[in-house]
Amino acid sequence: MELLTPNWPNYELIDSGDFEKLERFGEIIVARPEPQAIWDKSLSKDEWKKMAHAHFIQKRSISNISTANDTEKGEWNIKPGVKEQWYIDYQYQEMNLRFRLGFTSFKHVGIFPEQASNWNYIYDTVKGFEMPNPKVLNLFAYTGGASLAARAAGAEVTHLDSIKQVVTWARENMEASGLNDIRWIIDDAVKFVHREGRRGNIYNGIILDPPAYGRGPDGERWILDEGINDLLKACNQILAPSKSFLVLNLYSIGFSALIAESMVKSNFNVKAPKYGELYITDKSLKRLPLGVFARFKR
Repeated sequence: MELLTPNWPNYELIDSGDFEKLERFGEIIVARPEPQAIWDKSLSKDEWKKMAHAHFIQKRSISNISTANDTEKGEWNIKPGVKEQWYIDYQYQEMNLRFRLGFTSFKHVGIFPEQASNWNYIYDTVKGFEMPNPKVLNLFAYTGGASLAARAAGAEVTHLDSIKQVVTWARENMEASGLNDIRWIIDDAVKFVHREGRRGNIYNGIILDPPAYGRGPDGERWILDEGINDLLKACNQILAPSKSFLVLNLYSIGFSALIAESMVKSNFNVKAPKYGELYITDKSLKRLPLGVFARFKR
């Protein structure tokens, strides 16, 4: 099992604990919830308050019944004079990415920094195919970090998400990064993959970063543990047997890296996929787990 952490000078996990994390994205420092930071903070409450430009306040349900989204919703307490949108850069070899960040009502700011290790892997893998325009499909693609990495390496990229505003955000990131010609799809991931199978379309790379819960554009329900295995079966039908790769990310408490490995093994007939945890170390050397992954190339 591998442990992967990003090398990103423009991002820093300053502290973590008491179910929160204190992070620096470029020049902006934010404090926000983190359910896996169950230990004590290293810095004092006053130090957090002084350092943070913005603090996310979790929504409290007014009833005893809450939806999956309620656990993420809330609002930002932003200090006066702090801009609500800003940019951050990421470089790796000849890849130069630029992301617009901003405060959302779901505690996110526009990127998952732990995924930078996967962006490097995607870039290196696509470059290593040494073929013109390999086709890459990014499902549950959010603001497009993985899509940009694949495109920067020369891939023909299809970027799919169910939320129009997020796809628009990803397009802004593409333009800010000096890239072009990504194919944008607003659709339900499961329906799209099955249609691609019926059409006989084949991809050289598939990237999946599914949420624990979600909705398609027409209200289609997604529950990770109910749907992920069948989705991987469908992905196997559209992934090329050679010169191909798959990256699967799972961020759901209760899903281990061994589950990701076993699903990839059983659905893609791969004997030894790479698998493990994504994590970031804070300045007090506490390692915060931020998801599991399984990936392979052939």
